[in-house]
Amino acid sequence: MSGPVLEVRDLVVEFSGRRVVDGVSFQVAAGECVAIVGESGSGKSVTARSIVGLAGDGARVSAAELTVAGQHVLSLTGRRLRRLRGGTVGLIAQDALVSLDPLRPIGREIGDTLALHTGLDAAARRARTIELLERVGLPDAELRSRQRPGQLSGGQRQRALIAAGIAGEPQLLVADEPTTALDQPVQAGVLRLLGQLRDEGTALLLISHDLSVVRGIADRVLVMTDGAVVEEGTPAEVFERPEHQYTRTLVDAVPAGRPRGTLLSPAGPSAAAPSAVGPRPAAAAPTAVVERRSSSGKATDKAINPTFGDAGAHQATKPTFGEVLVEAFGLTRRFHVSGREIVAADDVSFSLRAGRTLGLVGESGSGKSTTARLLLGLERPDAGEVTLLGEPWSPLPEARRRPRRPLVGAVFQDALSSFDPRWTVGAILADAVTHGRSTRPGPVRAEVTALLDTVGLEPALADRRPLHLSGGQRQRVSIARALAAEPRVLILDEPVSALDVSVQAQVLDLLDRLQRERDLAYLLITHDLGVALHMSDDIAVLKDGRVVELGPAATASVTSLPSASRPGCR
Repeated sequence: MSGPVLEVRDLVVEFSGRRVVDGVSFQVAAGECVAIVGESGSGKSVTARSIVGLAGDGARVSAAELTVAGQHVLSLTGRRLRRLRGGTVGLIAQDALVSLDPLRPIGREIGDTLALHTGLDAAARRARTIELLERVGLPDAELRSRQRPGQLSGGQRQRALIAAGIAGEPQLLVADEPTTALDQPVQAGVLRLLGQLRDEGTALLLISHDLSVVRGIADRVLVMTDGAVVEEGTPAEVFERPEHQYTRTLVDAVPAGRPRGTLLSPAGPSAAAPSAVGPRPAAAAPTAVVERRSSSGKATDKAINPTFGDAGAHQATKPTFGEVLVEAFGLTRRFHVSGREIVAADDVSFSLRAGRTLGLVGESGSGKSTTARLLLGLERPDAGEVTLLGEPWSPLPEARRRPRRPLVGAVFQDALSSFDPRWTVGAILADAVTHGRSTRPGPVRAEVTALLDTVGLEPALADRRPLHLSGGQRQRVSIARALAAEPRVLILDEPVSALDVSVQAQVLDLLDRLQRERDLAYLLITHDLGVALHMSDDIAVLKDGRVVELGPAATASVTSLPSASRPGCR
């Protein structure tokens, strides 16, 4: 078609009289990728969703022009608007678990899109569904097509959602944080796919907080804050020569290449603490050695590539710093899916020490989250064991673990799904503080206020429900809840992957400060290599359920990790 596929001029979106998008204008041509970046609440997602009539309940949308492939979106209603979605415009949302029907196999989800927007018969739709799943890099596509979203990992769900978004071969693809839940190798594959679609003539509007993703694929970048575009240009112009102070703040918040312990965000209540200023002092000769045991429990005292690629360079010796709080010996966990055995954890061994962070990285499906669940006692190992403070922890019965469970806390990727949406923040934290014990209301309220203050939140937020908080606020509440029982160990399963880069920086600074103050041991699970290298003292690499490398983060080369691409802004 001649002219831009998407034309937006003076777009305004209001909720209850408050403008959240204020006079935004841009175009996207066929074969072009335009990216919008900005903090949570900047208006970027509302802008994208307005294009398909999904700005939200109570939204008032107006524009001098809002057209997609020549269609005036604001004049469309009913069936014509539904035909626009999925046909002319494909939408890839951020939260795959919410966007996919939990009761239906993902193959049927994609098949329904094909049935609505193509003339394929049932057999052709099934074949096309498998082809789409393979195209987005989902292994065992035939098997996965028969599984429900709850049976897939976060990265696998996101890839299935992308397959559904491109099923109708749309002229415009709106991708709202399409790679948030993906590890870097899979992320690179998805970006190649999006780039291929762009090169084939698809207009691509990308919403992302990952500046490296934007730089790798975008032709033009719009920076939004407070509902307005404050800077626009090519990726090189915006990220290498930013003119607006807000853009410079975003670029400075990227963790890649920043030494362990240095602040990523401007000093504030979540980050400002004397102990958090300046890099951490390096520990003497930090060799990452584990006492491994076979599935029979016999100790082998084996180091796994302690120098990341030069396993014989140093003699393996026990570290002399940090009390060992958790040890995993030969953990193995198998699942049976559709008659096949999947080994999610295969003889996994490592230790967690007070005041130190072990970063656990690996591709989607490598066994990272299964390993976390084994450490938390939420899964029972088929072989191996976990000890806590030198005493048996798993596979003990839960009744015997319960008295010591407050020693181990967890912070998950999707904070909203981990809360009861009917409860206020105060009720959530009060429940964690009391942990079933009877106590007077006054002291509990004081403890809740103290927890909110610890994570840099105002006491007034105690009266709000999680749905009314931003993503960063919800994640801070999740951290506060984990701290309520005064744990010694925190399992952090993708704690910042859903956050924009500036809020991510604040949360990482917060976690670093809390570790210093409380001598906490962290297991940090992340697919972001920049985050892993910035936060970790040691790094373990998982592949197909096995620890294939384990060593100090300071000596880890990027090429030894599960991606050959450099993390952060390139």
